[in-house]
Amino acid sequence: MTFELRILGSASATPTLGRHPTAQALTVGGAHYLVDCGEGTQWRLLEYRNRLNQLRAVFISHLHGDHYFGLFGLLGSLHLQGRTRALVIVGPPGLDEVLSTQMRVSGTKLAFAMEFVAVDTKAHAVVYEDAHITVSSLPMRHRIPCAGYLFAEQPRRPHLLKERLPAGLSAAQLHQLAQGHDLPASADQPGVRHADVSAPAPAPRRYAFCSDTLYTPALAELVRGAQVLYHEATFLDNMHVRAAQTHHSTARQAAQLARDAGVGRLLLGHFSSRYKDLEPLLHEAQAVFPTAELATEGLMVSV
Repeated sequence: MTFELRILGSASATPTLGRHPTAQALTVGGAHYLVDCGEGTQWRLLEYRNRLNQLRAVFISHLHGDHYFGLFGLLGSLHLQGRTRALVIVGPPGLDEVLSTQMRVSGTKLAFAMEFVAVDTKAHAVVYEDAHITVSSLPMRHRIPCAGYLFAEQPRRPHLLKERLPAGLSAAQLHQLAQGHDLPASADQPGVRHADVSAPAPAPRRYAFCSDTLYTPALAELVRGAQVLYHEATFLDNMHVRAAQTHHSTARQAAQLARDAGVGRLLLGHFSSRYKDLEPLLHEAQAVFPTAELATEGLMVSV
């Protein structure tokens, strides 16, 4: 099943030519999810041919503008395109009030319902679930309430091994085995145990999104072993004092967390506009976590 991440924006708060505010598109199976929604996100979705009508849920980390100012415009476009299916919006308390105020003063009435889920930004808890994924909050330490998110694929069924299947099984019998059931013996055929004709399903894949936060070593346990970790890296480590003052992390700190958590891949993002060249941030992280990558615009990652 598809489990892919597209980076739509990699910048921090100050606008920068060639970079866009934080936004990511996650595709699992045939379902689409949006992680943060900075200004211009809907244009980025169009550019990469993401189907807006397939969007199931939006996850907002916190209420600094570079992480959600594009949301109201996106909602308006979904309305104009004729959406009627409810949209789940997950985010910190207050986001629903902001959206309600915008709709009230602009006289906007959406043709679809918004199902708002308020996140306890100090807790690690399930905040969303559907047939494809389970999403849990990750407590961030920022200047205002802020949450990261851990996206976990729903467990997959063991798959049948064709070479082990007896000949002559009917479509109904194959379906029964595919659902994990044994076939009882009959007068015409011996019984078939599901375990004898299947291979164990792969472990569920996981993607961890760590938004704006002070370096928080305790997060390592919550994201341990994730296939992909995105972690903000606003500053180089020679500005660690400034990072602490603004409740952000450095590239080295992001790499330390990735190393301690034993993740498969590390993506760095949310770069300060002071860095025209991002290679120093990459090199700093790679000195600690050699496979670190820059989560720049357009990057597609298979989880």
